[in-house]
Amino acid sequence: MSGFQKLEVIPLAKDNLTKADVQGKLEEIFSHHTGDRQELIPVLQETQDKFRYLPAAAMREIAKFLHIPESAVYGVSTFYAQFKLTPLGKKVVRICRGTACHVRGASKVLAEMEKQLGIKAGETTNDMEYTLETVACIGACALAPTMTIDNETYGKMTAKKVAEVLGDRSKTQ
Repeated sequence: MSGFQKLEVIPLAKDNLTKADVQGKLEEIFSHHTGDRQELIPVLQETQDKFRYLPAAAMREIAKFLHIPESAVYGVSTFYAQFKLTPLGKKVVRICRGTACHVRGASKVLAEMEKQLGIKAGETTNDMEYTLETVACIGACALAPTMTIDNETYGKMTAKKVAEVLGDRSKTQ
């Protein structure tokens, strides 16, 4: 068959997980599910909670467990913004880009955060400490501009406050 290539159905980032790592964690997740295709989103959510993202090997095993095509698992995982296909940092920084935050300087906060972390929105630092994301709205408009680090909200942010919130990263770099 010249001219044809075998394509990966789930073309995701390579990771260092062993098959045993993946299967051990998935067995625990699968143990309280029936294997019905309707359980796809809860199984994906639990898998992401365990790994902090959706490893390719795990997505393939989920497809087998739910008796659905790998493409269906991949389709759902790429449709919903909550699912991540690459590993997240230990801390996830989210900068609000909603209207109130935008008009009060969120772009300056984002630019300073990118400068401080040395990454752009959507990326993770090389040391896997931080992932930087932007979100449509955090829901704390009265405190605009806002950001969160994990579940902690920081309001009335300025570029100057970014360094204060992050602390002295030079000690860890």
